[in-house]
Amino acid sequence: MIAAEESALAHNYHPLPVVVARAEGVWVEDVEGHRYLDMLAGYSALNFGHRHPELVAAAHRQLDRLTLTSRAFRNDRLAGFAEGLAELTGLDMTLPMNTGAEAVESGIKVARKWAYDVKGVAPGEATIVVAADNFHGRTTTIVGFSTDPVAREGFGPFTPGFRVVPYNDLAALEAAVDDTTAAVLIEPVQGEAGVIIPDDGYLAGVRELTRRTGTLFVADEIQSGLGRTGTTLAVDHESVLPDVLLLGKALGGGIVPVSAVVARRDVLGVLRPGEHGSTFGGDPLAAAVGPAVVDLLRTGEFQRRAAELGRVLDAGLAALVGRGVVAYRCRGLWAGVDVEPALGTGREVCERLMGEGLLVKDTHGSTIRLAPPLTITEDELEWALSVLAGVLG
Repeated sequence: MIAAEESALAHNYHPLPVVVARAEGVWVEDVEGHRYLDMLAGYSALNFGHRHPELVAAAHRQLDRLTLTSRAFRNDRLAGFAEGLAELTGLDMTLPMNTGAEAVESGIKVARKWAYDVKGVAPGEATIVVAADNFHGRTTTIVGFSTDPVAREGFGPFTPGFRVVPYNDLAALEAAVDDTTAAVLIEPVQGEAGVIIPDDGYLAGVRELTRRTGTLFVADEIQSGLGRTGTTLAVDHESVLPDVLLLGKALGGGIVPVSAVVARRDVLGVLRPGEHGSTFGGDPLAAAVGPAVVDLLRTGEFQRRAAELGRVLDAGLAALVGRGVVAYRCRGLWAGVDVEPALGTGREVCERLMGEGLLVKDTHGSTIRLAPPLTITEDELEWALSVLAGVLG
């Protein structure tokens, strides 16, 4: 099967050599019957585990009724989805899309339109400030303001209008904002960069700066949001409410691709019919699964689990510092672990972990990421940490 994939598929990924055939909860099984604990959770798309029964049931019910109308017509699920998402996030309106990159592109378009229509920026002059080492997706616009050469090189020319500043540097951010600035677009935690957590007060500082300068604060919570960090949103750690939230991944419950731009009414209100759209954005199937995800988060159970088990993860990783781990960063059930380079690249460590029944994914250099489903038990998490300790030892 791996050989067939190599022949038939574009090589835009380098997956681990495991062929998954079935899954439930936090466990997956390959075509040969070997079981693995999933410590990646689809880059947080599977926050609620594989095939969560309530989410699967919601999808099944909708499959028997209606799956697609396009936005040329209304459907009976979309209003409830939009209202629930606005209530969960504390914002007003929802623009439904499909993938995370679409949500980011939509957020960029909305911010620029707002800058021209509301802020009064001269036509064609709007700028957006972003952070170095960001990851917001793979479209040509987005990779144009990436600082990762692998993501960027070979895909130009790029869209102008972006200013890159160091992450976690409020002084640099303030120096980059001027009268042309439509928005500041940042990840509250930088996932692809290795789960980089900003200093306390950084997000609050971004909020204060953008409010003071009449600039939109756009928070990309596609990986960090919906329970992953121990709160509904990562910005909740500083009690910050952005003007625009970008959501995705876990919003589809690991069943369908669902993303959304959620924002203040005066921001999303700048869009007029014909200016933006998506055939599948807000389709009835997505609008059935999305509210089921919102319902799971309303109770606070998953946020509490991520916070409580995050402390177990943090303590387990702290015990490995100097024993194969150089450094780590942990927020909720999400960690970036810098492995001693002498022990191998991140890829090599992941392959050894796979051999012990644990699936994780590397990022840059010798860094690996841990992001299990929020349904993981403490015993399962402790077992994963013991496997990691054994491989590094």
